[in-house]
Amino acid sequence: MKISEYFKRRNVKRFSIFIAIAFLFLIISKFSNDYKQTIDLKVNLINTEDEIILNDDSLNTIDALIEAKGFALIPFVFENSKAVDLNVEEDVVTTQDHYVFDVQKHRFLIEEQLGSSYKILSLKPDTLKLSYSTRASKYVPVVLKADIGFAAGYDIIGNYKLSSDSIKVVGSSEKIKTIKSIATTELTLREVNSNIDKNIKLEAPQGIEIFPSTIKVKAEVKRFTEGTIELPIAIVNKPVDVEINYFPKTVTITYYVDLDSYNTIKASDFRVECDYTTISGNQSFFVPKIVEKPESVKRAGLKQKRIDFIKL
Repeated sequence: MKISEYFKRRNVKRFSIFIAIAFLFLIISKFSNDYKQTIDLKVNLINTEDEIILNDDSLNTIDALIEAKGFALIPFVFENSKAVDLNVEEDVVTTQDHYVFDVQKHRFLIEEQLGSSYKILSLKPDTLKLSYSTRASKYVPVVLKADIGFAAGYDIIGNYKLSSDSIKVVGSSEKIKTIKSIATTELTLREVNSNIDKNIKLEAPQGIEIFPSTIKVKAEVKRFTEGTIELPIAIVNKPVDVEINYFPKTVTITYYVDLDSYNTIKASDFRVECDYTTISGNQSFFVPKIVEKPESVKRAGLKQKRIDFIKL
């Protein structure tokens, strides 16, 4: 009880606060002093070509003796290293199988990335050599895998558009030879009634890298409707000395078009032909074909599947 009463006294509390403040000032003064420390600067090459791969035996570390205030060195208590970015196109010399970095010549690059809080006392080695290997590469087409269902009355205008229709594949020459195309992961959508704008991954074969690894798929989606139109048939490739009579003289086309373009469709935009050279033996009918249609028409078909004729 006497000990408890002793610590409750006001003077003891004040003394304890004074001790804590004094200890805090001691810590601050210690961290305000300059200290020297050796840290590892790990070189990270940027803007290298996709075909380049650094060999595992490459020594990509620079030993840096630095001087700084204690506060600035606190981060290196937990990890005694820092990454330094080097631009292959500007900061290093490229040889047939090495990247050569003159450490002393480019000391300012390291100082800039370390920051003004650190003073570099020495750097080792003077020159850094990073060995690399070059892999084979080529461009191959992209194949879209899609399972898309549209809401009733909706469809796409034109075709699906890919942000890149070909990609670079990188790997050993043996594997590269066997690759003819790269497929996307399957894009599955249901009840689509608005424009499509999706990022989709590419399926890279094992042991192969691809650039880029994702592409964007876009498509314009609009409301569609059906229309019909009647137009005459054209007989082509008929010999001059042959006279025929055929029936019917006109055919009906059913077409599928977006609503915005519906009123622009005219009979003159279509052409249906019967080719005389397709007749064989005693055949007495033509098979009509649509040979011209407007670009806005997604698909079109003929109600009449045959045109009968007789020779006169």
